[in-house]
Amino acid sequence: MIVLDLFAGPGGWSHALAVLGVRDVGLEWDAAACKTRAAAGQLTVRADVAMYPTWPWVGRTHGVIASPPCQAWSMAGKRLGLLDQPLVHQAVEDLAHGRDTRHRLRVACRDARSLLAAEPMRFLHALHTVGEPEWVVMEEVPDVLPLWRQYAAILRTWGFSVWCGILNAADYGVPQTRRRAILLGSRVRTASPPSPTHAKVAEPESLFGPGRARWVGMAEALGWDTTDHAEPALCAGGGPGAGPEPFPSGAHQAHAAARDHGPWSRHGDKPARCRFRAADPAKAPPPTLTSKAHPWKWSLRSNNQTNATVRSADEPAGTLFFGYRANECTWVAEPAAAPPWSSQCDVVPEPIRITAREAGILQTFPADYPWRGTKGEQFSQIGNAVPPRLAAHLLAPHLRVPLNPDDFTLAA
Repeated sequence: MIVLDLFAGPGGWSHALAVLGVRDVGLEWDAAACKTRAAAGQLTVRADVAMYPTWPWVGRTHGVIASPPCQAWSMAGKRLGLLDQPLVHQAVEDLAHGRDTRHRLRVACRDARSLLAAEPMRFLHALHTVGEPEWVVMEEVPDVLPLWRQYAAILRTWGFSVWCGILNAADYGVPQTRRRAILLGSRVRTASPPSPTHAKVAEPESLFGPGRARWVGMAEALGWDTTDHAEPALCAGGGPGAGPEPFPSGAHQAHAAARDHGPWSRHGDKPARCRFRAADPAKAPPPTLTSKAHPWKWSLRSNNQTNATVRSADEPAGTLFFGYRANECTWVAEPAAAPPWSSQCDVVPEPIRITAREAGILQTFPADYPWRGTKGEQFSQIGNAVPPRLAAHLLAPHLRVPLNPDDFTLAA
């Protein structure tokens, strides 16, 4: 029996299933995502889900997973999918009754990708004719929740128990406050969301057992030394976290100086080679801080827009999204405490772009996950993927296997 993963992406669901001891077959069109999946040892059929026939899966599918592309609905895009909602609802209704009106409706859509959210119903209707699948799990951005409710109403008429709602990935140990619309359906058990394991504030032990742990912060997930102020780690690859992404020009030397000699290190009578912003570097006095001092408080800024989400490194990240903004998600520094000579020299390290490795870890992929493609393609895959740790919480009850959170070690 097969677990079918529609719109499989780079393997968020697949990695979770592998940790749980199950393999899926993914349908995915994007070439870079297919290369990533192949490098990760995942079974993949490269195909356009909207064009792929349903008959190969009938009579052999145990579970269906669907995370349709969210660009048409996401707040990071133009959100034309919201305007296309009536057409998508009509497509779902028609497909649930065996009527394929996709071509006519697609022509009327403002964003052709909008109708991809109706594709899971085409597969579910075909499988329902033979009493399959046993379970369904779907994930999308929060604005798709009304569509999931339509799916839920149809699935209930087919004998499924269904739950749908909004879950926050941070409540399940993901170092990211990523809110997603989730649908869970089962023919053999009562569908319900998994119990949260984490909370914004740690909870004390009670008569009912241990309380939930505090949300996982970025520094903890990345393995930064939190005994002092966390900072992006310098690596041989030219970027923090051993990733391939380069520092902005000169920032590599800046962080080498900060780590090895203190952030305000001077070589002879001139500042270390770096791109610090200084009020008047020539007048800056010799530094008094030692190499063990870490005076910077690091935060992650989601993009360069005025209203960008900025989170301290000891907090979870905001929702990671990339695409054309792959190089706008940056670590930014501010003084953790005012240096004694701040009135004479205002020195701040320049922002450092996040690496694919770091972004992947914040999505709970393994640190050595084999991302493939250009930098932009890698970031796009990461931003669109479901966090494997959240996926495992959603899948484990349907697979009747225990989930060990330690299997999702974040930083290597």
